[in-house]
Parts: sequence; C-alpha cells; structure tokens
Amino acid sequence: MDFDKIKHNLSLIVDPVEKLEFVMDLGKHLTTVPKDAKCTEILGCASFVQICEKDGVFYGNADSAMVRGIVAIMLSMVQGKNIKEIKKMDLNAEFSDLNLNFGASRLNGIQSMISFFKNL
Repeated sequence: MDFDKIKHNLSLIVDPVEKLEFVMDLGKHLTTVPKDAKCTEILGCASFVQICEKDGVFYGNADSAMVRGIVAIMLSMVQGKNIKEIKKMDLNAEFSDLNLNFGASRLNGIQSMISFFKNL
C-alpha cells in the first residue's frame, strides 16, 4: 500500500487501538526479502529490524508485528524514490502526520530508521 493511502486510511480511524491494529496489519503484507538483497540491521530499535535493498527497491523485516507495520510505513514513504529524493524528504514530519502514539522505545527505533534513510 502506498504512503498516501496509508495516511488516508489512518486519518479515518479515530480509536488509537484500532490505529495500532491497522499498523500491525500493514506488517503482514511486507514483501519477502530476496536472498541476495543487501541488508542492514537498524541499531537503536528495541526489536530486530533490517532494511534491505536490491536493484533500487527497499525491503524490510522485523521480529515484532508492530515493528513490521512501522517498517511497512517507512518503506511506503521511500519506495520508488531515488537516494537524492529520499534525502530531501522530511521523513520525521511525514511520519508525525500519521498521528500514531508510540512509546519512547518505538520512537527511538523510528528515528533510527529515518537516520538510515537520511544516510544512504
């Protein structure tokens, strides 16, 4: 699902618990990482997270349902963009616009993912 559709769907959900359930559902649809993709473990996340790339396409994986959903959102933000475009994006603002309520450890992980993309 592309980022605009994710943002729209989340804007329609009022209940914070339902928003988080929607995020977890997004993680169920992550594309399997190809075996020969270049993967980087994202340090700073409470869960195990990898962001991978192959032929300009990003993939991700995590060991928690909620974090897989967050990875899916992050990937939807950058998919189809080149490195120069990604570096110009305000990923913090884009993610903040989703109005998701996460604890400090999840927010640290999100910042670590954003830093990964900014340092490509």
